Amino acid sequence: MTSIAMQPKARIRDPRLDFFRGVGMFIILVAHMPENLWAEWIPARFGFSDAADLFVFCSGMASAIAFGGVFAARGWLMGAARILHRVWQVYWAHIGSFVVVVSLAVAADRWTGTHFYTSERMGLDPFFADVQGNFARLATLTYIPDWFDILPMYLLLLAMIPIIMALAAVNRWLVAAFVLALWVSANVFGVNLVADPTTGRMWYFNPLGWALIFFTGFGFMRGWLPAPPVDRRLIIAAIALVVALVPPSCQLMFACDGGWGASIGLDGAYRTLAEWNSKTSYGPLRYLHFLATAYLAWIAVGEGGRRLSGPFTELMRRVGQQTLAVFLTGLFMSQACGMLLDWLGRGFFTTTAVNLLGMAVLTAAAFIVGWFKSTPWRAARTRADQHTAQGVSSERPPSSDPRIARVG
Repeated sequence: MTSIAMQPKARIRDPRLDFFRGVGMFIILVAHMPENLWAEWIPARFGFSDAADLFVFCSGMASAIAFGGVFAARGWLMGAARILHRVWQVYWAHIGSFVVVVSLAVAADRWTGTHFYTSERMGLDPFFADVQGNFARLATLTYIPDWFDILPMYLLLLAMIPIIMALAAVNRWLVAAFVLALWVSANVFGVNLVADPTTGRMWYFNPLGWALIFFTGFGFMRGWLPAPPVDRRLIIAAIALVVALVPPSCQLMFACDGGWGASIGLDGAYRTLAEWNSKTSYGPLRYLHFLATAYLAWIAVGEGGRRLSGPFTELMRRVGQQTLAVFLTGLFMSQACGMLLDWLGRGFFTTTAVNLLGMAVLTAAAFIVGWFKSTPWRAARTRADQHTAQGVSSERPPSSDPRIARVG
């Protein structure tokens, strides 16, 4: 029998990582829902970074936990194989989500007798202009439709991990040089990938720029980057940066029509700063803003996430544990809920009900996927096997079996 010492140890999940990933999933649902009034209150309205930054940063941390140990324990080739397997999963998730969501849009257009959802809402006219060619480009990631650009970016970031681990085996400063070179190529030289060769549209999430935030999270979780100190001066500086970067157009209840920044003549300054806030190439102010907000959140939840307790926290953690499945569900539900709002109206009560419906579906998806991943049928099989073994052991000893006696 295998000894307890030889059995693999269960990986301990960081409650902070799952909690914030869960929060990010709900924010992304609200943000992607077309003409959603709730979207006026998401973090992106009050600063440069948003839930996309949180998703990518936490994905980097989760990748370090899930895959970094494989490289350390089994070697580079086996680690690269593990990454290839995950890339394969994400690739098919991207293809499948596109087919499902576009099918929903086509069905809605047929039901309404229009081309509103495929044409105006999702901008798929270029795709349908050459369906055969674009399906081939979709399969090779040389065509990235609007609304479906996060997973391809995540896929390419995953594919960089073997390179990062190979460089880290030589010198960790090579990792920093590599990631910064990618970021500079995107932000200084404008290097990007083509999302639609027929129109010249580029990737909205340039993986060369977003590698900076992904591998920042990866580096923190691998221990390459030290955790920041709990320092009152850093806390004050982070708060000052977050407050200073609230845009003049924010929708604060106590603000004037133009926002508090407009009231003190900061409109021109914000227009200048916006040039350093590129979401496509991941501008430097966006990076600093996210680090400041992440530091404050890290301080707020306490060491090891000790302040994260209660039903709400547990719900967010359960959702955050199934990020890919919940994200895919959110892509579908954001469009489905947008259709419901189109048909029911966007009053206060209908908007609230539809948003809560979408969140309920995401929560249900997390629990259902978690149940399937627990392989309850395997546990039932184990209990049945144990019961059978106990039944056999309680029977009379083999030596008393007359058939065995005759053989003897």
